[in-house]
Amino acid sequence: MLDLNIIEQTKQILANLEAEFTLRAEYSDNDAHATEFKQFVTDFAGVSDKINIQWHESSDAKLLITILKNNQEIGIAFRGMPEGHEYSSLLLALLNADGKGKNLPDPAIIARIKNIKGTLKLKTYMSLSCTNCPDVVQALNIIALNNPAITHETIDGALFQNEINSLNIQGVPAVYAEGELLHSGRGDLAQLLQKIEDRFGVENNTETVEHRFDVIVLGGGPAGASAAIYSARKGLRVAIVAERIGGQVNDTSAIQNLISVTETNGTKLAANLREHLQAYNVQLFEHRTITATQLKGSQKRITARGGETFIAPAVIIATGASWRRLNLENEEKYIGRGVHFCPHCDGPFYKGKDVVVVGGGNSGLEAAIDLAAICRKVTVFEFTDTFRADEVLKNKALQTPNISLHTNTQTTGLIGDDQSLSLVTYRNTVTAEEDAIEVDGIFIQIGLSPNSKIFANELQLTQRGEIEIDASCRTGIPGVYAAGDVSTVPYKQIVVAMGEGAKAALSAFDDRMRGIIPSE
Repeated sequence: MLDLNIIEQTKQILANLEAEFTLRAEYSDNDAHATEFKQFVTDFAGVSDKINIQWHESSDAKLLITILKNNQEIGIAFRGMPEGHEYSSLLLALLNADGKGKNLPDPAIIARIKNIKGTLKLKTYMSLSCTNCPDVVQALNIIALNNPAITHETIDGALFQNEINSLNIQGVPAVYAEGELLHSGRGDLAQLLQKIEDRFGVENNTETVEHRFDVIVLGGGPAGASAAIYSARKGLRVAIVAERIGGQVNDTSAIQNLISVTETNGTKLAANLREHLQAYNVQLFEHRTITATQLKGSQKRITARGGETFIAPAVIIATGASWRRLNLENEEKYIGRGVHFCPHCDGPFYKGKDVVVVGGGNSGLEAAIDLAAICRKVTVFEFTDTFRADEVLKNKALQTPNISLHTNTQTTGLIGDDQSLSLVTYRNTVTAEEDAIEVDGIFIQIGLSPNSKIFANELQLTQRGEIEIDASCRTGIPGVYAAGDVSTVPYKQIVVAMGEGAKAALSAFDDRMRGIIPSE
């Protein structure tokens, strides 16, 4: 079942396994996918003499692969055949359990995972074509691997449609904890760990740890990576404190305007940023969520969830931006149940159905065109009096018969039965006329919102939430700089963010040389 090229590549990847792994494969011969399942397990186990199979056949088995290390369960299981984008999740489950995986959490994050209270069963419903699902699956596998009281089961929703229907899942990944929805949509280890901590609590045995550096960079995207590299090249002790290296870049598909790189994608660029950072003496504190800041004074203090404090005379803020929301009353309630942000991941749930796309920029019309290929009707709402997308996209949308375009239209309400969305209300901003449209889902594509709220009490922000900077990336506080999408720099582009990160680092070094900020 596995392609011969994939088998050979997998043999190389798993060639150095040290522990003995067992795949406990549970199935029923009455299942329509039983033959395919058995072949997949057989092919995968055949790549290494360190992988064995325990077959369990029964009438109620559900194509379940449970991973055991040295005959002990590690808390990770897959229901279905983890192919497509999830094949890497299966590989990493083995590598991480064997201590050979990449980007494993550091001791501080592992301590937080171990401190989660009680026993916990996690389930993630995913699609093999979903590009955001592996990040969530792999993050939860890491949590299960590092806390013996937590288990995580990954489920291919296409094979278990009855569960998808009974839970009314309309978007993936959908994470359930003890039977209740915990998370829907894209996510990373920092976000998921925080949600689990908030829902189930933590033990109060976390030690406060202080880290001191010359420069602390907040954010690991293009601006943050550039700032850290430029600072490290000056011989300074530099740390990056971030939720994930690459930041929002991780959620970008094709990138064709990064000068000198003809074409790449977000995953590759994020990996390249990490590789470049690791070539210098930059310490990476990933999966951190900032909870408090003290930016005034000669020594700045940044506090992260879990009790860590980062101290330095210079701080470069490059926290980027997040998907902007409509801020409507029921928006949060219907996320994953009618409200979505990723047409590529969740669009397939709306085959033959009616959807609304909010946003008339490039991302909005791109989403509308993609959705029109599978949906019965796509209605696009744009708040202003004109669509801001490129002409080629506007022409394509106008020529697509099942796309309806509306300008001067404000989305005002989301209505449903608490389980799924059924109605979107809207208002004409010129005539003030109000109306409603029956829909099955809504895709929000209205740009990004700066990740600046944590700094609002100390730094000057614009009405849009951007940090005010001068031409040299300096803020109103000596020793504090901002770069990239979180700042007032125009044009939120990767190449611009990289340049701004370099500029911020050079300004910080210049201030250090002139004694504006202390060197010790």
